[in-house]
Amino acid sequence: MAKILIIGCGSIGTQLAHVLSAKGHQVTGLKRNPPITNTGNVNYFTADITSVAELNDLPCDFDMLYFIVSPDGRNEQSYQAIYESGLNNLLNKFSQAGSNPQWIFVSSTSVYGQSQGEWVDEESLAQPENITSQLIRQAEQKLMDLDADNIVVRFSGIYGPGREYLLRMAVQSPAIQKTPAYFTNRIHQQDCVGVLAFLLEQRLAGKPLESCYLASDDDPAPMWDVMTWLTEQLQCQPPTVKSVGNEAVMNKRCHNQRLKALGYQFQYPGFKDGYLELIKS
Repeated sequence: MAKILIIGCGSIGTQLAHVLSAKGHQVTGLKRNPPITNTGNVNYFTADITSVAELNDLPCDFDMLYFIVSPDGRNEQSYQAIYESGLNNLLNKFSQAGSNPQWIFVSSTSVYGQSQGEWVDEESLAQPENITSQLIRQAEQKLMDLDADNIVVRFSGIYGPGREYLLRMAVQSPAIQKTPAYFTNRIHQQDCVGVLAFLLEQRLAGKPLESCYLASDDDPAPMWDVMTWLTEQLQCQPPTVKSVGNEAVMNKRCHNQRLKALGYQFQYPGFKDGYLELIKS
C-alpha cells in the first residue's frame, strides 16, 4: 500500500481520496478549507500552496502526489498562483526535505492549440495560444523534465453531478455553430476518478507507464449533435443555427487510445451514457 498526498481536494480529489483509502492506501488531502468532520480514513492537512509558511509543517514522506488544483479565476494571475508559485513552493518543499515522490499531475486538453478539428493525442503538438493554457503547459513540462516517472493526465471537459453546464445551456434554445462542425470533448467526473486510481494501480503493479495520458471519452462529437440530442431528451426547443464566417475556429478531437491500450475501460464511453443518467436524476 502507498502513502499518498492529494493536493487539491475538490469534488474529484475528495472522491479519489475515498476510493484510494478504501483500497487500503494511507491518504492525506491538502486543502485550504478541509471538512470539519473527517469521513472515512482520509486525513487532511490545511494549507494554501501559494503560501510557503503554510507548507512548513507538511510531511514529506509520501510515495505519490496527486496535483488536482483549480485556480480561483480564469485569469493569468490565478493560474500563475497555482501553476507557478504553488507548484514551485511544493517542489522546493520536497527538494529541501530530500524527498522525491512521484507525481500524477492533472492537466487539461486546453494545452492543445489545434483549431481545425484535427485529431490530437499525446504525441500531438501542445502549443496553446492563450496565457492560462500556456501556464498549465509550462507546469506539465517542469514536472516531466524533473522526473521521467512523473505522469501528466490531460482531462477534456469534465461533466457530472454539479457540472451540468450543457444541460442548463440546452434549455435556453442556444445558438450553436453547425457548419463547419465545432467539436466538443468530454469526460465524466467518475471516469476522472477512475483514471487517476487506475494509473496508480498500474504503477504499483510495476507496469511501464508513459509520461502523458489524454483522458477523454470515446465520442468527440459536434456540439450541434450533442445539443440537439439533449434538447430532445429534455423535450425543449431545439438549438438554432449560429452563423459563422470563414474565420470561425473549430475544436480538436481527442484520441484516448493510449489510455485504453493500457487497459482502462470507461464507465461512461459517450455523452449519451453520462447525460441520460444526469437527466433521469
